[in-house]
Amino acid sequence: MNRIRQNENWFVIIMAGGSGERFWPLSRRKQPKQLLKLLGKESFLQQTVRRTSSLVNNKNIFVITNIEQATAVRKQLPQLPSANIITEPCGRDTCAAVTLGAALVGARSTTGVMAVLPADHIILEEEKFISTLRDSFEIASRGQVTVTIGIKPSEAHTGFGYIRVGEPLPIPAGLNISTTFHKAEQFVEKPNYEKAIEYLNSGKYRWNAGMFIWSFVTITEGLQKYQPEFYNICQRWFALAPKPAALKKQLNKDYPDLKKISIDYALMEKAQNVVVADGEFRWDDVGSWTALYKHLPHDENGNAVSAEKFIYVDASKNLVFDDRKKNKTLIANVGLRDSILVLTDDAILVAHKSQAQKVKELVKKLGENKEYKKLL
Repeated sequence: MNRIRQNENWFVIIMAGGSGERFWPLSRRKQPKQLLKLLGKESFLQQTVRRTSSLVNNKNIFVITNIEQATAVRKQLPQLPSANIITEPCGRDTCAAVTLGAALVGARSTTGVMAVLPADHIILEEEKFISTLRDSFEIASRGQVTVTIGIKPSEAHTGFGYIRVGEPLPIPAGLNISTTFHKAEQFVEKPNYEKAIEYLNSGKYRWNAGMFIWSFVTITEGLQKYQPEFYNICQRWFALAPKPAALKKQLNKDYPDLKKISIDYALMEKAQNVVVADGEFRWDDVGSWTALYKHLPHDENGNAVSAEKFIYVDASKNLVFDDRKKNKTLIANVGLRDSILVLTDDAILVAHKSQAQKVKELVKKLGENKEYKKLL
């Protein structure tokens, strides 16, 4: 990465307000998935900041989170200016977060270019990712285009949205770019398995990774055209951004009445100027314990174990994650296959891997119970 230099006019907005309910009991409202250290010594959020800091100065990296998580976010990211960690008063989906990010960037530089990135993804082959992100910044800097990074599918996955792409686009003269870019032809919802196979075999579809790069001018013009309510809000926040206390007061006033809508529905699916950068690095959204299992080391029987004391007989393809801080008793498994076992000091989750997505339903049920609500 030595050839990559930081650009003072490039910014990164990291969206870190999700709840990560499918990783209960490890994930809680104050400690959601992006703040967990599930793979290695860094949380997903810390990994995201570290990766992008090779391209963008720390003073130009903003993290948008919520009030419950703000303290933990600041603790994990002492290298960022405290003012760069912004709290949303309440959740209003990604269009609101993008609008707020645009206001923050525009107040620093009206010619600025910003990448909007999720905080909780696994990205392997990091040099390839950084190269793709850098090339996307370059393209977004030179034209009125919105860039999204699409991942080349490696399997017929039904849990991701897809983007249909056109033929490769010519690279503007004078740019040293190795990434292939395409015109985005259509955004597609999560498909059934048969459709996913069709998309995979066609070679014309990319996974929608939720990573966007655009200039301040491009995003505000897009909001003005397709979401005038958010454009007007952006102008108000832009004027107040240099005064954090005043901005916070205005956010508290504005947020409850904002329309709850994702940036995909609000803008990306409507815009005609979207191009897709081919992401040829290994990537995963890691939306469940089963998805995490794929990234953990396995023993000879396919068991992925993060526990000090574990023994088994005739058990295979299980995920065992012991996060207890005290009383780490032996975990013994006989005859179980494809199971999930997660232990914390105050809760234990036992599930079949095929039912991992239903952990979100379990969390909802916990929230309806006065006794168990404290575990959220």
